[in-house]
Amino acid sequence: MPTRREHDAVTSQRFPFEFDPRYRWPARLFGIHPGSAEAVIADERLLITFGPWTVESPISNIDGVEISGPYSIVKTIGSARLSFSDRGLTFATNPRRGVCISFREPVCGIDPLGAIRHPGVTITVADPDAFAAELLHPQPAKNGPRAHIRRA
Repeated sequence: MPTRREHDAVTSQRFPFEFDPRYRWPARLFGIHPGSAEAVIADERLLITFGPWTVESPISNIDGVEISGPYSIVKTIGSARLSFSDRGLTFATNPRRGVCISFREPVCGIDPLGAIRHPGVTITVADPDAFAAELLHPQPAKNGPRAHIRRA
């Protein structure tokens, strides 16, 4: 029988963030670096780590996936960003391309107590197309129809 670590190595997909050189120094001020920023899909769950911030959700809670970008550097450089208009969360390490994930039920992320819940999160993984495809990999539907992918 495989150990938990061996099981995780076989069943998880890891997607590192792509760091633009201009983003590295400001991100470091908030504890964000290549070793602390990744998205992991494992055991029907999505876990996104961005320095001290995390977002976790069952895959069945994902309502949509959209490839997006480019982004304004001023609006994305540095720490996690909260949109005051829709409570969306952004974890960005480059201004080029990313993946916007919308959730059926909002998720925790920006604050440690979970008082603010987010209907979506945008992340700038190194391979947005592969990440989106992995999120949408056909699986037996447990809670309604599968998510859909859109390109901006």
